[in-house]
Amino acid sequence: MSEPAPRLLLVVPETPGQREAVARRLPGVPFAYRRESEPSAWGSVEAVLLGSLLREASEWDPSSCPRLRFVQRRWTGLDDLPFERFPGGVAIAGNVGGYAPFVAEHALALALGANRSLREGAEAVSVGRLRPVPDVRTLWRTTAVILGYGAIGAAIAAHLVPFEARLIAVNRTGAPVPGCAATFPADRLPEAVASAGVVFDARPLTHRTRGTIDATVLRAMPEDSTLVSVGRAATIDEAALFHHLQEHPRFRAALDVWWEEDYAQGRLGLRYPFASLPNFLGSPHVAARAPGVERYALDQALENLARFFRGEPPRHVVDRAEYGSGAA
Repeated sequence: MSEPAPRLLLVVPETPGQREAVARRLPGVPFAYRRESEPSAWGSVEAVLLGSLLREASEWDPSSCPRLRFVQRRWTGLDDLPFERFPGGVAIAGNVGGYAPFVAEHALALALGANRSLREGAEAVSVGRLRPVPDVRTLWRTTAVILGYGAIGAAIAAHLVPFEARLIAVNRTGAPVPGCAATFPADRLPEAVASAGVVFDARPLTHRTRGTIDATVLRAMPEDSTLVSVGRAATIDEAALFHHLQEHPRFRAALDVWWEEDYAQGRLGLRYPFASLPNFLGSPHVAARAPGVERYALDQALENLARFFRGEPPRHVVDRAEYGSGAA
């Protein structure tokens, strides 16, 4: 007996337990992996679970699925997706919230590490130095400004509640966010960060956000504040940040994301020697890496696919105009 024609095409590498998870979360939805099926069988495909098209499936042509109506990204960000390869009627969604608990945890770790001077403290211990005490700061009752108050931003805010932090949100419209002392629209960034003890940047990279943390915004922040970035590096002007750190030694930055990330070679590229600065802390894009993360993220993506196959509008469908060609 022949297999039913697939309605879902998996354009992702197969990982342990993934096949079983898809069957469990999408009962009755026939599916096939791209590498295990022929394009001639894809005429019935209505939805795709997609990883990185450019790194994992550059030769796959979406037009081989003439009935395609929905693409669910395995990852959260969409800035590297070549939108122009998908017909205009195809809805595309990022895996919003799929990694939020873990990225938020890492954002808090970066903020604590930078504020508590853990890098300087480790260096002191390595040479047996007890005093003088490093310039240690606290998140207790600080003003925390969260840029991009989506799933990650909300999870960061939840982590800050025990610190009794004063929360300020920045979103597109300035619509009030429950639990925040103030909310600013995105076009008022300098005003939003003016009283910040710490700024968390958790925004996606779009035409609207690219390079928006520039010299003007950095100068608007207090000289002893901390900038934490776990969204996309290119929302920050790389040169402006480096020079600001050089010129303002009490200012701190803690980054998990980078302007040049070569996953094929496992290398990140920097035009400026950030790691040489004493007021800098970095990690190699690992916020979403921990045991259990991939299963959690897969379940979130599959739930959105389940909505589509139930005939419900999928969540987090993006406006293509914000991404253009998708080139990052």
